[in-house]
Amino acid sequence: MKKRIIYGLVIPMLVMACISCNKDFLNVVPVGRQVAKTVSDYDLLLNSQNFYFYGNGGGWQEPAIMGDDVAAEKPLLPTINPQTFLTFQWKDSIWRQTDPMSADLSEELLNIYTCNKIIAEVMGASDGADSLKAQFRAEAMAIRGWLNLQFVNFYAKPYNASTAATDAGFPIITKADINQTDYQRASIQNVYDAMIQDLTQAIPQLPVRPLINTRMSRPGAEALLGRVYLYMGRYNDALAQLSAALTDVTATGAATLYDYNVEFAPGGAFVPSSPFLPYNTPGSNYNDLHESVWSVGFYNGPSGSSLSLGGSTGMGAGGYFGNDGIVITPAAAALYDPTDLRLKLYSAKNPNGTANQGGRLRKSTVVYSKCGIQLPDLYLMRAECEARLNNTAAAKQDLETLRMHRMPAAQAAVPPDTLASPTALLQFVLDERIREFAAEGYRWFDMRRLSVDPLFQGKVYTHTLYNDDAQATFTTFTLNQPARLVLKLPPVMLQANPGMTDNP
Repeated sequence: MKKRIIYGLVIPMLVMACISCNKDFLNVVPVGRQVAKTVSDYDLLLNSQNFYFYGNGGGWQEPAIMGDDVAAEKPLLPTINPQTFLTFQWKDSIWRQTDPMSADLSEELLNIYTCNKIIAEVMGASDGADSLKAQFRAEAMAIRGWLNLQFVNFYAKPYNASTAATDAGFPIITKADINQTDYQRASIQNVYDAMIQDLTQAIPQLPVRPLINTRMSRPGAEALLGRVYLYMGRYNDALAQLSAALTDVTATGAATLYDYNVEFAPGGAFVPSSPFLPYNTPGSNYNDLHESVWSVGFYNGPSGSSLSLGGSTGMGAGGYFGNDGIVITPAAAALYDPTDLRLKLYSAKNPNGTANQGGRLRKSTVVYSKCGIQLPDLYLMRAECEARLNNTAAAKQDLETLRMHRMPAAQAAVPPDTLASPTALLQFVLDERIREFAAEGYRWFDMRRLSVDPLFQGKVYTHTLYNDDAQATFTTFTLNQPARLVLKLPPVMLQANPGMTDNP
């Protein structure tokens, strides 16, 4: 029987803000449980589901309904909790003063606590080779880098080199200390520096291919560092890391692109096989790691569904967020060529089986989305860097490598007029990101970083709420920039840390 580790019970003060207890119980090992001592114990900690699947917290589900690639059908929005509707409207605050810590933030704070325990302790494990201990420590450091990237991109302004040293970021938590109180926000620059340091130190100690793609690897950390540099606008640095990641992935075959031309054909893996979902696509199976360089998934289905992992009763089963009424915008739908096989991931029918009378499309085949490092994202991030650095031929090759796996070869080529202009090529890459990841959260993070990009500043973002698709009436919400490119901090965090400033 596998030993269970009790570190999940020892959680930082940011999470325990409203809970009082006698800490003496933390010194007692419950019957049948064990404090981590051996290398195997730390290995088990890194196998924790909390690191690779956000079943209760939602993960990226807030971003999935905040991007301008989506619209909503008012009659279908979930009424269980108000947060979905408030988030879709980009309201100043989606949490009431009496609400507990948001489940996704609580889960990620627990994860960073566990990472800090592993980083501090694993080299002193009672057995095992030093090289294996160093690998596990590197895994925890890279995951900590990922968590800090989420924190600073949910709760701080987009990175701007001219102001990052003074812009408020997120607390940098490097110790697993339940006694620490009154956390303060570090600057955005300090948070990015901490991420770069963690990932740079971790990469040489990581395996080129992990046992499973839910565990951190060298290409996963290289790609993650590339994403950090991309968000900073350091495109040469990003390109170097993304290229290293693709070289490692290609050499090992740890992740490969699905060919939709094959999988949607008779006998293919995506042929209809379920009475509940139209296709057996990756989005219907949280265990599908085929395209995952480093897999972190989140529930991205209906709010009241019983399909969440293990039947849990979190966000995906009557919790805060759900995609019940979410459709992609007509503008997003128009980006697809009619032959693009990614259109098969969508349906013009509502979740209850009725036709959407406006003909709008919902991503009907996606219940589980991936937000870690996916191979398509790796190609598209590299193509963007190449386009920005005027390496047109390389950007074209990366784009067409992906597109050849998504549509017939005759339609996969990048249009010649697009290649004639660096700006047009860059826009094509960004449009391809929508075609690949619509309604899965990626667009929100692109909107954030593009808002401080001189090439895209001044763009107005809107959401459309269709009040009754039979009458084609709607309400429009406009994103208040720059304030609502940032989420406000949960009230419980501010109450526990009186010196912490909130976002405007």
